Amino acid sequence: MHMIESGNVAAATGVKLARANVIAAYPITPQTPLTEKLSEFVAAGELAAEYIPVESEHSAMAVCIAASSAGARAFTATSANGLLYMNEQLHWAAGARLPIVMCVANRGIGAPWTVWNDHQDTISQRDGGWIQIYANDHQQIIDSVIKAFYLAQTVSIPVMVCYDGYILSHTYMPFEKPDQDQVDAFLPPFTPENMLDPDRPYNFNTVTLPDVRPDIHGQTAPGYMEIRHCLHQDMRGSIQVLEEIDKKFQAAFGRGGHPFVEPYKCEDADHVVVCMGSLSYHFRDVIDLLSQEGLKIGVMGVQLYRPFPEKAIVEALYQKKSIMVFEKALSYGNQGALYADIKSALYPCENRPEMKNFILGLGGREIKTSILVETVRNAVKHTAASDDHPMWVGLKCQE
Repeated sequence: MHMIESGNVAAATGVKLARANVIAAYPITPQTPLTEKLSEFVAAGELAAEYIPVESEHSAMAVCIAASSAGARAFTATSANGLLYMNEQLHWAAGARLPIVMCVANRGIGAPWTVWNDHQDTISQRDGGWIQIYANDHQQIIDSVIKAFYLAQTVSIPVMVCYDGYILSHTYMPFEKPDQDQVDAFLPPFTPENMLDPDRPYNFNTVTLPDVRPDIHGQTAPGYMEIRHCLHQDMRGSIQVLEEIDKKFQAAFGRGGHPFVEPYKCEDADHVVVCMGSLSYHFRDVIDLLSQEGLKIGVMGVQLYRPFPEKAIVEALYQKKSIMVFEKALSYGNQGALYADIKSALYPCENRPEMKNFILGLGGREIKTSILVETVRNAVKHTAASDDHPMWVGLKCQE
């Protein structure tokens, strides 16, 4: 079915098609229309789910933790400071290995207050143990939500589906809505191995000692460090799992094929721009304009950010002359987080590409195509390595 709707409706439609059982909702701009749409689905009888309005984002994640622990397919959504308010519960959900799915409509963090888009909210949570997927348009939003439920319940790790606030959340774009029977055939039922059940009592997530110890059956049980090691190893293993899920999705729906990175004119390029979210599609216009000037240049959108798909990154970039990483977030006092991750992945390679880091669009600062063209053109002309500090695009004044 062909639809023209907002990115928030695309996300809500994906949640409906995935047959979520419990939805915890607290409003925050620019996510609010997503959960409002889900409430309409529930009220109309189109989605058989418990819709639970709560008093805070912390409580929203607490509801999802409880629901998922009881064997329900749980979902919530948030943005910016709402995501930060969940921080304690985000770590709990990951440590408890609960397959919760959450959409984040990316927005800048206060203070000072802003309701506009950048990626600092989800980037600040990259080490919380959640898988992070970044969508570039509305089609990827709905498709990523469906795949996220599959991935989360397969590896027992929660998943964030991230998309740009306003730029995607509120704009209207065409996308294909899969039929319900197609999604039912693709997405297996959620059947957890361990769940809260009065007939099978367990203790979940009790105080864990530093060292291993025998459990009630006399078998060696992991300590805290072993539990963390398992989460890390399973996060790494989820890269291959996502690749397999994407292949199944492509076979079922005819879309996909780029679960980790999405290249555009990169195969024969000497220079590649790397970024995340809608910016990667914005850059396609920039690349087309610069290609007319004879520059061999491409753009690559990173879709899976955590776990970091370094193998796919290296295969795509290691033979290039230069890499330009544009980010709507940064690790304060250091450099862009994506830039640092890519630099780390390429470090073992011989004849590494020259790399430059650019910070732009923070707090919704306008990103003009003409400025991007000029910035990339100058970066290509001066491929010598920079001082490894990020360069700021669109900065009006400096103290």
